[in-house]
Amino acid sequence: MKLVNPNNKRKFEIIMIGTGLAGASAAATLGELGYNVTVFTFHDSPRRAHSISAQGGINAAKNYQNDGDSVFRLFYDTVKGGDYRSREANVYRLAQVSLDIIDQAVAQGVPFAREYGGLLDNRSFGGAQVSRTFYARGQTGQQLLLGAYQALARQVDLGTVTMHNRVEMLDIVVVDGRAVGVVVRDLLTGEITSHSAHAVVLATGGYSNAFYLSTNAMKCNATAIWRAHRKGAYFANPCFTQIHPTAIPPSEDFQSKLTLMSESLRNDGRIWVPADADDDRSPRDIPAEDRDYYLEERYPAFGNLVPRDVASRNAKERVDAGYGVGPRDNGVYLDFADAIDRLGVAAITEKYGNLFEMYERITGEDPHEVPMRIYPAPHYTMGGLWVDY
Repeated sequence: MKLVNPNNKRKFEIIMIGTGLAGASAAATLGELGYNVTVFTFHDSPRRAHSISAQGGINAAKNYQNDGDSVFRLFYDTVKGGDYRSREANVYRLAQVSLDIIDQAVAQGVPFAREYGGLLDNRSFGGAQVSRTFYARGQTGQQLLLGAYQALARQVDLGTVTMHNRVEMLDIVVVDGRAVGVVVRDLLTGEITSHSAHAVVLATGGYSNAFYLSTNAMKCNATAIWRAHRKGAYFANPCFTQIHPTAIPPSEDFQSKLTLMSESLRNDGRIWVPADADDDRSPRDIPAEDRDYYLEERYPAFGNLVPRDVASRNAKERVDAGYGVGPRDNGVYLDFADAIDRLGVAAITEKYGNLFEMYERITGEDPHEVPMRIYPAPHYTMGGLWVDY
């Protein structure tokens, strides 16, 4: 890796396309290091980025719970969760830097949940048998984005970062195989301008809206990725799309934007369907012996915290077999009755209160009283422009 003299950094121009978690934090960090950064965002504010919708938490192998976690364990769980198809060098690097990412987020002011003694708290996520997830209630993405935005706004105020809102990237300027600039359009005035730089960073999000049903915002259009690919950038593994198991099922045929319910809900919620496909009783009237807790029965080592693809595949299999629940028979139950009996309403509300409120606003049903109805939906995309680290 070539090093840059600190006194020379101010001579370099960097263009950043996108201001989600990746774009905002990268732009803020590069500005802090002394580079001149020009940032373009499709939104009217960086705070509108879709990163805000992430809820459950962020994994890091800090082993605060002293439950056997390590960089290798995070690496192994990630590779195994990806059906051993991951590029292992990248995954190992991700596991290594996960430790520093939490420290960076804390330094940016992200209010992660803490234990009584003040240490950062952890909870479990699917696909792992240790507690390594750092979280901010059910609003982790929102708080991470606000932390990155604050760091970015500081650099804008210091003059190292120049921000352009409501701008769309039309094309990349390529010279001898290297990106040296972009052509953009102001979405308010229609003015088209070009900008040059020593480096161009694309941080524009995924392409799940290629599917009719998706948890992604409607503005997640993936046009920047396509335009880079058209100019010669390699596009790798578009099939690697994560199907999230806990979205609210669509209420009509013409609904395409689905609302995500956090992965963390599977810590305390139990997933089930009626054992009899023709059972039309209210879920509270169905006794335990007439319920099929299919994940707990099929995967006893992980229970309801199986990896997302496993949970999604099994939910679809149950619905396709005729065991779907709800007005459209297109969901499965995520039930918190046992957790409420064990921990109390106050404890569950403290953990998931904002998620329960969101669900009730959308469906009119209180998860304290009746089980949630969930169904898988395209969510996160692991394919994209081919990069190394």
